[in-house]
Amino acid sequence: MLQAVRYLLGSPGGANGFGSKSTAEEVTPDLCSVTAIITGATSGIGAETARVLAKRGARVVIPARSVKAAEDMRARIRDECPGADVLVMPLDLSSLASVRAFADRFLDLGLPLHLLINNAGKFSHGQLALSEDGVEMTFATNYLGHFLLTKLLVGRMAETAAETGVQGRIVNVSSSVHGWFAGDWAEYLQLVTRRKIPYDATQAYAVSKLANVLHTKALAARLQEMGANVTANCVHPGIVRTRLNRDRDGLLTDLVFLLLSKLLKTIPQAAATTCYVAAHPRVAGVTGRYFADCNEALPSPAATSNHEAARLWQISEAIIHCTNTNKSTGLGLLFPPIVQEAGDDQT
Repeated sequence: MLQAVRYLLGSPGGANGFGSKSTAEEVTPDLCSVTAIITGATSGIGAETARVLAKRGARVVIPARSVKAAEDMRARIRDECPGADVLVMPLDLSSLASVRAFADRFLDLGLPLHLLINNAGKFSHGQLALSEDGVEMTFATNYLGHFLLTKLLVGRMAETAAETGVQGRIVNVSSSVHGWFAGDWAEYLQLVTRRKIPYDATQAYAVSKLANVLHTKALAARLQEMGANVTANCVHPGIVRTRLNRDRDGLLTDLVFLLLSKLLKTIPQAAATTCYVAAHPRVAGVTGRYFADCNEALPSPAATSNHEAARLWQISEAIIHCTNTNKSTGLGLLFPPIVQEAGDDQT
């Protein structure tokens, strides 16, 4: 109860002085000479993250499935910050081939890389859809594409950190919804993909966000084993305030909407935790942790398992290897190679 009251009041949750009402601009220091890749930066939390980092002097790379949307975002940033260095590059996270192509293009530029913010995500409102690689679309977009992207870019991040002495940071944007799934995620994906159980969009989203947290745990351990001066953390941005129903009427209904609005965040507030973990000096050296409201928090029990983190990594590596060598049978029983055309709201 006390924690809920503090959240509503926006009280700082720790010694850093920041809390649920802090904004991205408030928590982000100067970032001159820093290069950041931010996925999903054409709208919402990702767009605010890109805007603030660019405003603080970072070179921002915006990969997007819709290049036009990314170019529009670049124009908006430059309208506010005329000298901002913003690069636009094509990327469809649901396609592992597209992820590989993006990584190749970026590495060919010879740029340093200090920050990788894996922010893009989707929530399916329809029926089961599979990626071109035969993977459930929400899992493919929210997790698997980011897993491969990170794998392909982490070497450049380690090199940049060694050359500049500036610690690299990887931020995976998860959600508290990851705690809504407590079963066997691999079995669930297998059954859903084979249409053995009904598709539940919320469960699929929760599985993908659980994977984000487990990925962070395994990645942080591997970075330490490598001796790389790069950290990996994940964040829960909070629930963002959206336009409420304007046709509501009645005192009771108005009261419900008023109370609900106090629990939700504005987009600048929702982007704060991502920016804090990506850039604030207080997070230097911190790795493998879960953050909410700009402070460390506890993920669900399922997200703390070393065994599940290692299992997820192993399965992810197997999928990536098989798709890279065109061995559809290599996807095995977990993700049979069924390809279904479907829309994707990722930008």
